[in-house]
Order: sequence, then structure tokens, then C-alpha cells
Amino acid sequence: MVEKLIRHIQGIVALSSEEIDIIKSLVKEREVPRKKFLHQAGEIPYYSAFVVEGCLRSYTVDRNGFEHILQFAPENWWISDMYSVVKNQPSILYIDALIDSKVLLLSRSCQLSLFDSIPKLERYFRILTENALASSNQRTINYLSLSAKERYERFCEMYPSLIHTIPQKSVASYIGITPEFLSKLRAERIKANS
Repeated sequence: MVEKLIRHIQGIVALSSEEIDIIKSLVKEREVPRKKFLHQAGEIPYYSAFVVEGCLRSYTVDRNGFEHILQFAPENWWISDMYSVVKNQPSILYIDALIDSKVLLLSRSCQLSLFDSIPKLERYFRILTENALASSNQRTINYLSLSAKERYERFCEMYPSLIHTIPQKSVASYIGITPEFLSKLRAERIKANS
């Protein structure tokens, strides 16, 4: 499983065999079955997760019990409640598996240790953080300025492997519409593409 993370890192920065060994010694493998939590709101998450197989999601639950999905993490994506990990505060997010998943866990203390022993990993994580911030900002702009149909089209472009893999109610929650309206949009898209 670690080899997939190493390939991902080496797509951004080169690693020596010694550096690879250091990384391998600091990550922990974990399986997260479908509908099981990586962590729940109220807990302090001490790690970030790299998805080797499957798909995780992070979300909040409002006062009325409605889920609001912030992120999907398919293969080769990182996921965590970064605020809670960095600040060592209880999380307000739930992170669970939408399908059976395998992840690699990297604790914050191990990440900081990696920065000291392999400084170029700061570049790797900086690039990931910049991309995540840019993506988050674009998602907010899309939510405020695009129609539901346009948001669905953007979702299909961004997550083509997920559109038929994850529950449709999760897709609907992510783009801010009801599952019934999503069914209508899906039918229109299928008709337009046939």
C-alpha cells in the first residue's frame, strides 16, 4: 500500500531510497469498511489519511440532521480535518468510508518529523495545500454562482470515477440539491449524451 503513496509523492518531489524508508516507517495502514468512521465529530483526529483504495468523505451534520459534505477523497487523495489536526482541537467533521477503503495514516507529529528529516516534503504538502485551497475557493464560487445543473456537470468533470460508484444522496448533498432533483439531472444528462 505504501508504494502508491511513494509514487504520489514522487510525482511532485524526488525521493531517495533512504527517504522512502523513513516514510514507510512513519505511516500506518488501516482498512475502513463502508459506512465506518475514520473519526467522528467531537474526537481529536491526530492524523491525515491518504486513500490507497476506495473513497472517504468529510461532512458536518446540521441541527436538523442534514449532512453537508465538504470533501470526497477517492484514491490518491488526502483527507483530514486540517483545522483540528493542526490546532489539536475536537473535530466538527465526520470522516467515513463511502465504499470499502484502505488508507495510510500519517500523524501530525510524524508529519512534522518528516519535514525535519526530509525538508522537500514541505514542498509536497505545500503544493497539496495550495491545490486544496484553490479547489475549496472554486467550489464556494460555483455554489454561489452556478445553477444546480452546472454544479452537477462540474462534479461529473471533477470526479468522473465517483459518479457511478458512490451513493447518489452523497452527490446531491455535495452539490446542494435534493436526491430527487439529482435524479432528474442525471436523466437529462443521459438523454443528452445518447
